Amino acid sequence: MPDSLAALLTEKGLLFASTNKGKLAEFRRILEVRNIRLLSPDDVNLHLEIEETAGSFSGNAALKAAAWSAASGMPAIADDSGLEVEALGGEPGVNSARFGGEGLNDADRRMLLLEKMRDVPADKRRAHFVCVLALSLSGHEDCEYYFRGAAEGSIAFFESGSGGFGYDPVFLDPETGRTFAELTAAEKDARSHRGAALRKFIEFLEEK
Repeated sequence: MPDSLAALLTEKGLLFASTNKGKLAEFRRILEVRNIRLLSPDDVNLHLEIEETAGSFSGNAALKAAAWSAASGMPAIADDSGLEVEALGGEPGVNSARFGGEGLNDADRRMLLLEKMRDVPADKRRAHFVCVLALSLSGHEDCEYYFRGAAEGSIAFFESGSGGFGYDPVFLDPETGRTFAELTAAEKDARSHRGAALRKFIEFLEEK
């Protein structure tokens, strides 16, 4: 048995509990500084559909991490993240991936968001991204470890940039004045909610 959690993840690998290719790329970029084998569902030939019914980022992340860990017999890490817009009372929040209902793609959801924000002035367009990671080692829904990150910003008046995914083209980073979709991968990793959560995960491993 490995004598540390980091050694366990190095030996057995860590399953990324999602089929989101954009998130997988970010995870792999940030975790490459550690000797952790991050495996995708395709790598282990496993595909699950997990209904996100918990009503919170941590709850949904736990559901996904536990299900993928139980099905694979591996440690699994899941991300649940979303965009919270102050002018919309925190929407779309945990429903960010389902904003506007079924049948919409990322571009449709961004268009809907911009339409809802059309008459909101610049100083009232504050928003933040939230990410919660859940790490399951045993497949139980009561996950052992959680890591939270956030990124403050605002909603742009129009889309800009071709990088990233999801709401990145409409999320303005206050430090650079550019959207997340206009940042380089390294810039986004340094500023993003997911990057912040993953750095906490890395720090946690270093202490174990």
